[in-house]
Amino acid sequence: MKFSYKARTQKGQLQVGNIEASSRESAVNILNSHNLYVLNIESAEKKPWHDRITNFLNKVKNKDLMIFTRQFATLLSSQVPLSDSLRNLYKQTKNQILKEAIGEIARDIDAGFSLSQALERRQGIFSKFYINMVKSAEVTGRLNEILDFMADYLEKQGELTSKVKNALTYPAFVIVLFLVVVILMTTVVLPQITPIFEETGGNIPTLTKIVIFIGQFMINWWWAILVVSAAILLVLVDYFQTKEGKVVLDELMLRIPIFGKLFRKLYIARFAESTRVLIKGGLTIPQAVEIASRTIGNSVYQNLLHQASEQVRKGKLLSQALSENPEFPPLVSQLVSVGESTGRLGQLLEKVSSFYTKEVENMVGSLVSLIQPILMVVIGLLVALLFAAILMPLYSLTASF
Repeated sequence: MKFSYKARTQKGQLQVGNIEASSRESAVNILNSHNLYVLNIESAEKKPWHDRITNFLNKVKNKDLMIFTRQFATLLSSQVPLSDSLRNLYKQTKNQILKEAIGEIARDIDAGFSLSQALERRQGIFSKFYINMVKSAEVTGRLNEILDFMADYLEKQGELTSKVKNALTYPAFVIVLFLVVVILMTTVVLPQITPIFEETGGNIPTLTKIVIFIGQFMINWWWAILVVSAAILLVLVDYFQTKEGKVVLDELMLRIPIFGKLFRKLYIARFAESTRVLIKGGLTIPQAVEIASRTIGNSVYQNLLHQASEQVRKGKLLSQALSENPEFPPLVSQLVSVGESTGRLGQLLEKVSSFYTKEVENMVGSLVSLIQPILMVVIGLLVALLFAAILMPLYSLTASF
């Protein structure tokens, strides 16, 4: 197997490369034998498409991950050793996928891997944001605090997701019911009355002809519709699991009307909170921004923050670097500037995080309250068009007698 690695020499120089080995552990041993301190190592071989799809489908529920993180933080704060904490959590965890992952992580820790490296091998369960926050904790020595922060973060994410799901349950039921009615009308009802229209020689409205055509197409080619839909879904899931696909998806998420604005606020809140935690842990500003860039969960913001950290290393203020990027509102750079001038950057970043977190919550609440009436209006119009397509020719037929 081929692995890509990042390591440091005895003189502290960063070394990046690839290595062939029978397993990950063998690759680490080979690098250690060459007096290299391994920072990160991962498989360089492309995963089969079915593995990526399996990882996408077999995700651990947010609630289970939040409970694991909270319990993990509690055990560590109680001075329970890392390996023992993981073994205790292995016994308590009910979710089988997460249970197996915890057992594997514990074995990796015993083999000499860091916690972040062990988590990185299970990226199907732990997000990049989660892994990079743990990496930052390993740098600052504040693993308990970071895990508590991640548990709070996952809990808030779960609450937001739950709000949206609860608000969409009824509209989703109505949409499914509408689709069932459409299928029955176009494949059962209309084919029964179409011959009557044709025999009478009446003029069939264009709308009715379109509905009849759709119904005939669904009757004759239902299997092709299913095959093509499944193929498109598999291709999209596979593509968005690749590096290129993730970049495209991240860009699209920022360009979606209304929702793009929501995602921007969410990413800014993540940046401010993770940077605050890192600075509080003793890291320099460029180091904190660089590590925070990998916790955002969006490649666009990751590149912008990487550029900002490089500019800060060259002597530019962070507020100036952020003000040059349109993805960061003026309020962010202004508050950061105040923090830099007063020596209270951490406190001001906390205000930025708090402000944009509330903005996200308010925006989600507004969207949730608007989605239901909008969907009902749209469905109502579609139902009206469907029944118009059926009733118009019937009315013409009865009027002709």
